[in-house]
Amino acid sequence: MLLGKDVPRLTVSIDIPQAVRWHAGALRIIDQTLLPAEYREIDLVDVDDVVEAITRLRVRGAPAIGVAGALGLVASLGPHLDLSAPEFRARLEESGDRIRKARPTATNLAWAVDRLLRRARLDAGASNSELWSSLLAEATAILEEDREMCRRIGEHGLKLLRDGSTVLTHCNTGALATAGIGTALAPVYLAAERGLCVRVLATETRPLLQGSRLTAWELERAGIDVTVLPDGAAADAMRALGVDMVIVGADRIVANGDVANKVGTYGLAIAARHHRIPFYVAAPSSTFDFSLESGDRIPIEQRGGDEVRRMSGRQIAPETVAVYGAAFDVTPAELISGIITEAGLFKPTEVSTLRSRSDNAEV
Repeated sequence: MLLGKDVPRLTVSIDIPQAVRWHAGALRIIDQTLLPAEYREIDLVDVDDVVEAITRLRVRGAPAIGVAGALGLVASLGPHLDLSAPEFRARLEESGDRIRKARPTATNLAWAVDRLLRRARLDAGASNSELWSSLLAEATAILEEDREMCRRIGEHGLKLLRDGSTVLTHCNTGALATAGIGTALAPVYLAAERGLCVRVLATETRPLLQGSRLTAWELERAGIDVTVLPDGAAADAMRALGVDMVIVGADRIVANGDVANKVGTYGLAIAARHHRIPFYVAAPSSTFDFSLESGDRIPIEQRGGDEVRRMSGRQIAPETVAVYGAAFDVTPAELISGIITEAGLFKPTEVSTLRSRSDNAEV
């Protein structure tokens, strides 16, 4: 395990948005498709709406969609407590299967839904209302655990930073991507809370611009120094802007330490290696998938071509041109300097240590 110096405790309050939460029997999310022009929260109860919100990226980020999947599943069952017990449980299984398949690459979604389904099987003799309450408690625990994991990731990652550090990040890995303060941005938020000045370079993240629309929005809102980079400028920024490290999130980390993250991450890792800049991945233990031995086994979500052909409703490429619509790519473990989890900072070669912890604790 890699360790660094302790950092002074909290000194400043930071305004951090809540991307996903429980509210009056519904899953409440920030509709991230509207940012940064409009801030709107929406409540979801129907399973169709939960699936649509996850698929359309109204809620996104691996940890956040895991929490949203769990809370959304519970919310969708609330109006159906008067069904017979077999019908209610059949609806639970059917709705859970639909939600877990809404996005295939991020392992957190299936992990969270499967955790609720296991809870239901353990409560085999419970009435519908008892089962619903038990599932709500489990989903709420997932949310609270994610908040705590984010802060612990931040504490471990904070040891890498110093006053004046410049961090390059990709996509959105902050509060909007989790139930807490983020993964890759968690150390940045804690640095700001403790009075350290950290500059963030955020790639715009084509084609859906999660970096410029979301990362820049939440960091500017928090009063943190952020500069948006066109994706093609990232390598030059490493050369010219004094980048101290790259920190990205992850949607799935497999047994050999390979990492699936937003498409473009692989290229950043190659550029960082060329410029001798440390490249870190920050993710909670729920992102690890030890059933897959290497990254070439990770299912990569393919998005619709119009996400590239159009921007803000305007056509920017020929209507019939072919599009490579991979939403994620895989960064090989050998390009990664360290993986920051709630348990600490590890080398990719130490992933087997996390595997044994997961097997023992059923993380």
